[in-house]
Amino acid sequence: MTTDTMNIREMCETFDVTPRTLRFYEAKELLFPIRQGQKRLFTKRDRARLKLILRGKRFGFSLEEIRQLLDLYHMDDGQETQLSKTYELAERHLADMQAQKAELDEAIGELKAQMAWGAEKLSSHAKKKSAA
Repeated sequence: MTTDTMNIREMCETFDVTPRTLRFYEAKELLFPIRQGQKRLFTKRDRARLKLILRGKRFGFSLEEIRQLLDLYHMDDGQETQLSKTYELAERHLADMQAQKAELDEAIGELKAQMAWGAEKLSSHAKKKSAA
């Protein structure tokens, strides 16, 4: 492996993704590997972009949102616009995630209460059977 480029196998091992994932991101024009016949060579830029793509997906960003943020990198403002837009999106996603968490916490509480009720009923039935 060279420090400048990685082949598809090395990328898959490094980032724990499948070749299909890399080809998908390439087809969506999020990654731009160097093509040598059938061989793909990924540059440091591709590796940095893949890191950001995977992080964005983990945080619930859509591929279109990720693309828009990556495209802002080339503005000549020291990434101020990119950072600002990323922060705005992150705030919205965080609010959505917190709302989802609250809904999940409520559903978990309700499920636990129902399970406790069910366990009590099962115990009651078992006691009646053993008394009979």
